[in-house]
Amino acid sequence: MIQTIALTKKFDQLRALDAVELNFTKGGIHALVGSNGSGKSTLMRLIAGVYSPDEGQLLIGGREAYDCPAVKQRVFFLPDTPSFFRNATVLTMADFYRRLYPNFSMELLKSLQNVFPIRLDQRLDRMSKGMQRQAALMLALSSGAEVLLLDEAFDGLDPVVRGTLKALLISWAEDRGTTTIIASHNLRELEDLCDHVTLLHKGKVICSNTLEELRGSLHKVQAAYRKLPTEGQLLKLNVLKCQRTGSLLQMVIRGDREEIMTQVNALEPLFAETIAPSLEEIFIYEMEVRGYDIRELL
Repeated sequence: MIQTIALTKKFDQLRALDAVELNFTKGGIHALVGSNGSGKSTLMRLIAGVYSPDEGQLLIGGREAYDCPAVKQRVFFLPDTPSFFRNATVLTMADFYRRLYPNFSMELLKSLQNVFPIRLDQRLDRMSKGMQRQAALMLALSSGAEVLLLDEAFDGLDPVVRGTLKALLISWAEDRGTTTIIASHNLRELEDLCDHVTLLHKGKVICSNTLEELRGSLHKVQAAYRKLPTEGQLLKLNVLKCQRTGSLLQMVIRGDREEIMTQVNALEPLFAETIAPSLEEIFIYEMEVRGYDIRELL
């Protein structure tokens, strides 16, 4: 549904995005993760049509996003710091968005008060930052947009509201085909929600895969030996990282799990097991393999 082709955005001499090639499928929930300055927010603003590309293309349904009202009606962008009109209430902002989004639903907005404890007639500038974000989420969800761009969507939300928001996004992806792109530093928050993950660093795509593919490509292996394998024996395995504690080896290995365990067991361990890495661990390993300082990311 959304395609970037050699997409580049520059600010003076800085390449905020550098020849980015991505595809975001319709009805998917996509995670954008990366360090500050990696290009997440810039990419979202390009998708929303706020910025124009300096090079390359960004297409939504085959059409350029920038300066095209018909495409912009399909996309709702919620930045990390929501902005509202002066002295506005939720109802004031809803009236504004009804003019921009033909499928905006007042009925849905009112029903979302059962999820978000927000009064629709309360002035937004008198709300806390957390309440303002909840109000902005209510407006975004009520817009009827086909594409939701949520920058740090879960900031300021309590666990119950976060869980309900996740359930809504999953339900709408399945039932309505809503495409959601979420930028966040919190990988643990995204792990049980997103089906596709893209890692950006310094304007470049480090990796972009389905969560299932990511989880299936790397494996944590623990194996204990009476006689530790030699480096030559371990070379047969695609070991990305290896730590030794006494007779125990803790390894991160890329490849097929069954093939890995066949080779590990051929080295006659006292015991060996695989442990599924978390999404955060996967990205740490991917960054380390590429020579990046993981402290810049997490």
